[in-house]
Amino acid sequence: MKANRGQIEKALDAPGQGASADIRFFLLYGPDEAGSQALAKRLERAMGPQAERIDLDGSTLKDDPARLADEAASISMFGDRRWIRINGMGEESVPALNALLEAEAAGNPVIAVAGALKATSKLVKLALDHKATMAFISYQPDARESEQIAIAIARESGLRLPTDLARRIVDLANGDRALMAGEVEKLVLYLDAAPDRPTEATAEALDALSADNPDTEIAPLVNAVLGGDLKVMHRELTSLSETGAAMASVIRPLLTRAMLIANIREAFDASGRLEGAVESAGKAVFWKEKGLVSRQVRLWDSGGIARVVQRLLEAERASRGGRGLGDLMVRHELLAIARQAARERA
Repeated sequence: MKANRGQIEKALDAPGQGASADIRFFLLYGPDEAGSQALAKRLERAMGPQAERIDLDGSTLKDDPARLADEAASISMFGDRRWIRINGMGEESVPALNALLEAEAAGNPVIAVAGALKATSKLVKLALDHKATMAFISYQPDARESEQIAIAIARESGLRLPTDLARRIVDLANGDRALMAGEVEKLVLYLDAAPDRPTEATAEALDALSADNPDTEIAPLVNAVLGGDLKVMHRELTSLSETGAAMASVIRPLLTRAMLIANIREAFDASGRLEGAVESAGKAVFWKEKGLVSRQVRLWDSGGIARVVQRLLEAERASRGGRGLGDLMVRHELLAIARQAARERA
């Protein structure tokens, strides 16, 4: 059945309860795939960190249509909660979805993020018509909605984000939800905010963290690290050290670029067209750096760039502890990332 935002959020926050007690399958689709992914995170949080997650894809379901119903009815080996996530779902998965909906029992919720599907899609029609399914389409938010999204992301982490700063973050991220989340995450770390100790975001903090801060010339280092050019990386680090700059000034723009690469890589994997994936990032990719960004996207697969983002976040936390050990850890992480990129180039 078709759901509005309130209905889908309520159902994902409490799967198997209340009005969603009989829902077996959630389909999140539409042009705003980042919005769909954000909704999918609600189910992940609701299931809890101990829940067992089963990842499937369209090709797997095409080859074995009964697999989905079997996984939905299975009990976790460890007695924990269990849920199924499907990536890259399309028309080939309709037989598998039919099997799920016709099965006698299916205690584990199933969720799929399917991207922009046509209204004539058999998958969409089935998800809209069946009473045991819930479908929601995400459209690209306008400027005001994007500001509210940024404010909501910040609020969840204990950061109070004024509207004017939310607007700046939307502009910095070109309205991309994932990049907005990254900018907010950097503010949260910088200001040491948390849900149990709410903190007010300031323009000064955002100025210090902005990837386009004119006081730093970090772009060559960013490209060297993520492009695997060890010689240039060491040269840029030496230059940075001579100026007395803190290593934190390196991590922030690196995080922004890494998350950009992750988003473009996801679009590239889905479409198979790198040029189109880069173009879809809009103003987030400076025209002079399209070639560099494209090469970096080819170097890093989705899993690899996700690990890079995680390592940079950990390095960011370490750098906030001051100079010394924190700076050494940052240098170690940059070297590890650059070496991995260099291996991919070989």
